[in-house]
Amino acid sequence: MNITGHTVEKVEDTTGIIIGDRYEFFLNVEVEEDDELYSENGLYIKVILAVDQNETRVVQYQIHEKETEKYIDLALEDDEEQLLHDYCKQHIE
Repeated sequence: MNITGHTVEKVEDTTGIIIGDRYEFFLNVEVEEDDELYSENGLYIKVILAVDQNETRVVQYQIHEKETEKYIDLALEDDEEQLLHDYCKQHIE
């Protein structure tokens, strides 16, 4: 998986569930054709990142097809989740 770009916005957690600051990322990703995530329509991943004094963590992520906005119900592998975390942490506003 390769992250090719992103948008990010700091958002308010109106529920008060997430401690610290909350960021919403939309990551454009490319995957190889032999990967089970592959889609001819392209992919993006919506990531919610929580940042407080002690830690930065991915609270949630969702994988979607770009053209159809269809949700893809698959889990990422541990190394892919780590890639999301590291990328988002480096690109906080």
